[in-house]
Amino acid sequence: MAGPLCRATGGLSLLSRLVRPGGKLSPRPGVRRASEGVHVDTHYRQFVPPPLFAVVLGEATPGLMWFWILWRFWHDSDEVLGHFPFPDPSLWTDEELGIPPDDE
Repeated sequence: MAGPLCRATGGLSLLSRLVRPGGKLSPRPGVRRASEGVHVDTHYRQFVPPPLFAVVLGEATPGLMWFWILWRFWHDSDEVLGHFPFPDPSLWTDEELGIPPDDE
């Protein structure tokens, strides 16, 4: 009776061996540890220099930004300062400035 029962569940035991982490048919037998496959080279209490690409990108991006801001300000300063002629304050009267007359 044990024979037919084993044949009936044989497919399940094969499936459980494929799925089980420590099974014989699993791609990597044994227990996976958290330290396997670390992609970052870490050093305890030591400075890890950034990659050269990150340094170049970190220096070039703000330089390009300030170049664009100053270039646009030089060529299109009216966008910041306005599209009108600046008034001459020496031509304003005391009444326009809100200054009371001297005889009061």
